[in-house]
Amino acid sequence: MILDKIALALVIIGALNWGGIGLFGFDTVAYLFGGQLALLSRIIFGLVGLAGLWCITLLFRSDRETGHAHGAV
Repeated sequence: MILDKIALALVIIGALNWGGIGLFGFDTVAYLFGGQLALLSRIIFGLVGLAGLWCITLLFRSDRETGHAHGAV
C-alpha cells in the first residue's frame, strides 16, 4: 500500500534526524526549514509522528494484508 511506504519513509527520515541530534547535536529538519518552532518544521515533525503511529499498525497486520509471502524477509 502506498500509504505504508510514505509512512515508512517519514519514519526513516525521523529516525535519521533523531540520530543526528543524538550523535552530533544537529537537527537537520529544523536547520532546513527554519528552526524547531517554524511552522514548516512543526508540520514535518507532526507528519513524522503520525507516520510512526501508522507504522505501529504494520506490526499487527497479517501477511495476507501486507501482501508479503510467508517466509519472505
